[in-house]
Amino acid sequence: MARIDILHPHTRSADEARTIVEGIAAQLRERYGLSGTWQGDAVVLSGPGLQGLVEVLPQQVRVSAELGFLLSALRGQVEGEIRRVLGERLD
Repeated sequence: MARIDILHPHTRSADEARTIVEGIAAQLRERYGLSGTWQGDAVVLSGPGLQGLVEVLPQQVRVSAELGFLLSALRGQVEGEIRRVLGERLD
């Protein structure tokens, strides 16, 4: 299994960052059939081949995920897409 761990800086307020992360989580739920629930300042994501967490921290968003066997082969693409989306939405 492959692991992804990304820290992305932001200058948004906590509420703005949370709203952006909620939008990203909604897109992931719709596109990949993931379930996502808020626990404190983090969205816990789970679905076929992925268990992860998106945390809204002061001045950072942290994405950590464990990829299952099939997604492990696509780790570079998955990580690149996450970084791209974070850059578009938080920068």
